[in-house]
Amino acid sequence: MIYLENKIELILNEINISSFFYFLKYIYIGGIDMLVKKSVKKRMKNSIFLVLIIIIALITRIGYIQLIEGESLREKAYAQQTADRSVSAKRGTIYDSTGKTVLAVSSTVETVTINPTNIKNEDKEKVAKKLSELFEVDYENTLKKVKKRSSIETIAKKVDRDKTNELRKWMNENNIKEGINIDEDTKRYYPLNNLASQIIGFCGSDNQGLNGIEAKYDKYLKGTNGAISRITDASGSTIEDTSETYTEPKDGDDLILTIDATIQGIAEKYLKEACIDNKCTDGGNIIIMNPKTGDILALAGYPDYNLNEPFKVDESLSKEEQNKQMQGLWRNKAISDTYEPGSTFKLVTTSAALEEGITTPDKAGEFNCIGYIDVAGVKMKCWRYYNPHGSESLRQALMNSCNPVFIGLGQKIGVHKYYEYLNKFGFFKTTGIDLPGEASSIFLKEEKVGPVELGTIAFGQRFEITPIQMATMLSTIANGGIYIKPRVVKQIISNTEYDENGNRKVTDIEVQKGERVISEKTSKEVLSMMQTVVDEGTGKNAKVNGYHIGGKTGTSEDGVNTNKYVTSFIGTAPIEAPQVVVLITLYNPTGEGGHQGGGVAAPVGGQIFSEILPYLEIEKHEEN
Repeated sequence: MIYLENKIELILNEINISSFFYFLKYIYIGGIDMLVKKSVKKRMKNSIFLVLIIIIALITRIGYIQLIEGESLREKAYAQQTADRSVSAKRGTIYDSTGKTVLAVSSTVETVTINPTNIKNEDKEKVAKKLSELFEVDYENTLKKVKKRSSIETIAKKVDRDKTNELRKWMNENNIKEGINIDEDTKRYYPLNNLASQIIGFCGSDNQGLNGIEAKYDKYLKGTNGAISRITDASGSTIEDTSETYTEPKDGDDLILTIDATIQGIAEKYLKEACIDNKCTDGGNIIIMNPKTGDILALAGYPDYNLNEPFKVDESLSKEEQNKQMQGLWRNKAISDTYEPGSTFKLVTTSAALEEGITTPDKAGEFNCIGYIDVAGVKMKCWRYYNPHGSESLRQALMNSCNPVFIGLGQKIGVHKYYEYLNKFGFFKTTGIDLPGEASSIFLKEEKVGPVELGTIAFGQRFEITPIQMATMLSTIANGGIYIKPRVVKQIISNTEYDENGNRKVTDIEVQKGERVISEKTSKEVLSMMQTVVDEGTGKNAKVNGYHIGGKTGTSEDGVNTNKYVTSFIGTAPIEAPQVVVLITLYNPTGEGGHQGGGVAAPVGGQIFSEILPYLEIEKHEEN
C-alpha cells in the first residue's frame, strides 16, 4: 500500500515537472513569436520610412534638374545633337582723331572646316590631298582630320576668296556636295602698317585683341560671333531633310582715337631719324599731348613693327632671342618703362618753390653758383663745376640748368612739402591712361629721404618715373596749374545701338581734370622762364622762328654705373596759350653728337614744333 502511494506521488511529481517545462517552453516560444512579430513590424516601418526618403530624394533631384539645371542640360543636349560652325563678328574699325583715317579695319575672308562623317570613305584621301595642297597644310595631319569620327574639324582660317573659290570649283567638278564647309570670317588689317603700332596693338588668330588699344578696348571692338547650326545623329552625321540655322553675328563698336595720324607720322619720322643719327642703342619715344584736354595727339616709339606682321622676327636668332625681340618691339616704353628724368624735373622744383613763395623769377643775384653746394657735409656738384655760373636769378638758373640752385630750393621746401607736390603732380600713382601695361614710379619713401637724397631728387636724379607721367606734369603747368588726365580714345560708336533719330549711338569719353596743383600765376611764371630756356639757354636748339616756345632739357644716367644715359627735351607752345606739349626721350645715344639734352634732344623738339604748329593752324608772331 505504501509502495503504491509512493509510486503515484512520483508519477504526479513527474507530471508537474513536465508541465512546468512545457509551460516554460510555451512562454519562451510565445515570447520569441511576439518578438519576431514586433521585429517584422519594425522592419516594415523602417522599409516604408526608407522608401519615403528615397521618393522624397528622387522628387527633390528631379525638381533640381528641372528647375535649376534644366537650361544647362538643354544646352548640352542641343550641343550633342547639333554641329555648330562659328561665324566671326567683324571687329570695330579704329579711326584717328579726324574720324576719316582708318587705323585698323576688319576685312572679309573665309574659313574652311569639314564634317568628317559626311565625307564618303572613297573620297577621304582625295579630299585630304586637295585641302593640303590648296591651303599648304600637312597632308598626313589633314588626312587624320578627314578620317576622324567627329562632327567638325578646322582646316584653314582666314583664307582669301581666290583660294576658296578654287575649292568650290573643285568640289563641283568632283561632285562633293557635303562634308566641306566654307564660311565667312574676318581678318584684321592695318592700312598704315607701322604707324602707331605700339598704341594700336594687334589681334590673335581668333580676333581677340592682344596688345594696345586692341586689347584695352577688346570688349567694345570684338562684337558677338554668330553661328551656323545643323542637326546631327549620334555619330555626328547630318540628318536628312533638316536645314541649317543661321545666327547673325553682331559687329563690334568703332573707336575714334585722340591720335592725329598726321602728327603721329611727323613724330615717328623725326624719332627714327634721331635714334639712327645719334645711335640710340635702346631706342626712344615721343609724346605729343594737348594740355587742355589730355588728348594724346601722338605717341611714337622706336623701334616699331608692322601691325600686319606682328610676329615677324629675325629667324637667325634663337627662340628665346626671337621672343625677346618681339616683346621689345611690342613694348610701349613711354607707358611701361621708367627712367630718371634729369634736369627736366627742375620744372617741378621751380613750381613748388614759386608756389610756396620761397623765390621769385627775376630777383637779380638771389643765387650764387660756385660750382657746388654743401649738403650735410657732401659737396654736390653743378654740371658746370669747372666754370661756375656765379650770380643768378631763378630765371637764369633754369636757363643754365644750374644744379646747386635747385638743390638749395629743395632744402628750403623741405621733404614733407616737396613730397606733397610730387603727389599733387601725380607722381605717386599711374596716370590711368587707357593703354595696357602702365608702370608705376619709383621713389624713396618719405621717411627715408635725407638732405642728400632730397637734393638729388630736386634736380631730377635717383628716382624713376614714366615718360607719360612727365608729359602729364608739364600739361598740368601748361593747363594753368590744373591736373589733366591723358587719354587715347575719345569716342565709342556703337554698331548695335541707335538713338531716337536712328543714328548710331555715340559715347564720348569724358575729359577728366583733377585738382589745382599750382596757381595760374605760378603757371605763367614757369612758362615764361621756359621760354627763356629756349630763347637763350640750353634749349635754344628747339627754337622755331615765329613761335614762342618754352622748354627744358635733361640728361640723366640710365641706372647706376652703367655708362648709359637718357637724354630728353620737354616743351610747350605757344607760351601765351599752350596747345601742345612735346616730350622727346632718347635712350643711350652713342653718336658723335654726345648725350646732352641740349645737343641731341632739343633739335628734335624744334623739328617737331616747326611742322605741327603750322599744321594746327597756330598763327606766327611777326617778330622772329
